[in-house]
Amino acid sequence: MADMTANRESVTVTTYRESVAEGIAREMRRDPTVVCLGEDIGAAEGVFKTTVGLFKEFGPRRVWDTPISEQAIVGAAMGAAMTGLRPVAEIMFSDFLACCWDYLANEIPKVRYMTGGQLSVPLVVRTANGGGLGFGAQHSQAVENWAFTVPGLKVVAPSTPADVVGLMASAIRSDDPVVFFEHKGLFASKGPAAPPDHVVPLGEAAVVRSGTDVTLVALASTVPVALAAAEALAAEGVSVEVIDLRCLVPLDMRTVLESVQRTSRLVIVEENPYQGGWGGTVASIVADEGFELLDAPIRRVAAACVPLPFADALEDQVIPTVSTVTEAVRRLAAY
Repeated sequence: MADMTANRESVTVTTYRESVAEGIAREMRRDPTVVCLGEDIGAAEGVFKTTVGLFKEFGPRRVWDTPISEQAIVGAAMGAAMTGLRPVAEIMFSDFLACCWDYLANEIPKVRYMTGGQLSVPLVVRTANGGGLGFGAQHSQAVENWAFTVPGLKVVAPSTPADVVGLMASAIRSDDPVVFFEHKGLFASKGPAAPPDHVVPLGEAAVVRSGTDVTLVALASTVPVALAAAEALAAEGVSVEVIDLRCLVPLDMRTVLESVQRTSRLVIVEENPYQGGWGGTVASIVADEGFELLDAPIRRVAAACVPLPFADALEDQVIPTVSTVTEAVRRLAAY
């Protein structure tokens, strides 16, 4: 019986890391125009092992190893997308999006608009994002807010293995450019595997825990933090509803406002620095469109506005933790 249980779990449970490759592979099998490019994604199978099996299955005509040049990777992806392919380009660390920012902010998102719809750029730029692993100031930033500020880009940041697959499908099929943030701190996390033909529409948040007292809005790595905080607060009699946004663009504010209507209190948990973080936009929309729903001020728990420290103890002081989220919700519930 123990062996049967173990076998069943091996079939139904997978890691976030494995789901990245699975999500890409499913789309490559479905659509021959889907190609991949990036540094060491071929025979080496990715520095984070997120492209395992792709080179073996699809070969060098569809999985392209590139030089160490973010501009070359994204520029080639742009040209490929404009001429009929659906490229999935990897930028190894999200911090390095700064190296190809002209393409990502100034060129790719404007093509469809500037050509009156005659051309589109259906590409995905996927990248490893976020802190929590002690990679230091230049390899640990959460930069979803960079892409969030650029009109014309869709922005995706899944928190579970199944959502990685489902959102990857929607991202690759999109006729608009998508920046797909994979959180480094979640790569080893496990969850139910995506069912066959699994597709999660872009712009649909998920209520991952129901509650009645406080709404917690989270994204990517802050989702498990929010869930852990909600579990701890339940023991104190505080009922917390947790929303996983899953996407920043499109942004599902309907789900957030419906939750605030039930709870009348809102806490936003984001790994972006407080200054300029996406949580400021969520808070402003709730204040504009749902002010009468609120019985307490909106609170944001975000990273400090400092470069990410290398030391674990210091990094924990900068990015949101279960304890900081728990304390913020506790205070708001008692307001």
